[in-house]
Amino acid sequence: MQGRPLYVAAYDVRDPQRLRKALYVLKRYSTGGQKSVFECFLTETARQNLIREAQAVLDERYDSFLILQVDGHRPVHTLGIAVAPQDPPYFYVG
Repeated sequence: MQGRPLYVAAYDVRDPQRLRKALYVLKRYSTGGQKSVFECFLTETARQNLIREAQAVLDERYDSFLILQVDGHRPVHTLGIAVAPQDPPYFYVG
């Protein structure tokens, strides 16, 4: 599981029903985050699946979705009480 690239995924959804669905999709792929921005360690397959699932939920006329790969060769800087993102040794799915 180690070595997967870190991505930051964010969305802006207008409709409350689509917002709940988008939150559910992102939480399934993320290791952490707040509000509408999430840290995700993804394989290429998982990244494609996340994009596909987000497309199924969002209305592209009104909503937006961004997924951005964080450069693994540079350190991640945090401020305040932030915790640097970490790829856990395992994920519990249940």
